[in-house]
Amino acid sequence: MATRFGLTWWGQRWIAALEALGWAYANRLPRGRTYARKGTVTDLKVVPGLVTARVAGSRATPYRVSLRIPTYTDAQWTAATHALARQLRHAAALLDGRMPEDIDETLDAVGLSLFPGARELTTTCSCPDVANPCKHVAAVHYTLAQTLDADPFLLPALRGRDRTALLAGLRAARAGGSAVTSNE
Repeated sequence: MATRFGLTWWGQRWIAALEALGWAYANRLPRGRTYARKGTVTDLKVVPGLVTARVAGSRATPYRVSLRIPTYTDAQWTAATHALARQLRHAAALLDGRMPEDIDETLDAVGLSLFPGARELTTTCSCPDVANPCKHVAAVHYTLAQTLDADPFLLPALRGRDRTALLAGLRAARAGGSAVTSNE
């Protein structure tokens, strides 16, 4: 059975955001999926604003891949947290460890998205391919979608708020307090 990517709505949405980035990705996606299915992506790490991984290729040394996405400021996170806190179903789902399906629509009201826009994503790979993105970058995207399937709170972590900080800010906003809770 072939490995499937994007088993949850947020994993599917990550892949859809990737596919929407345009023709530069289109011809690399099938080869990237193949690489991801073969398990060539290792050492995947997600930290605020950055995903790093190693991808085995045709050379003995794995290629180093990074995906960069802007993090949100404390002010943006305050706006996001207050918008989410105003939606009881969002607050309840998040506090219960689930990612609400229409979370991005709520965040859009304050000009934000958990998913990358066309000009937000910067990728690099140490391979000799002059095309960016290369198949190694695409493989990391698919592996990241799989990782997001397992832990949707990596999405806000990538934008600068880990699960603990996000939920603390949400609780504070629901209680009428300040929602500024940075990861530091």
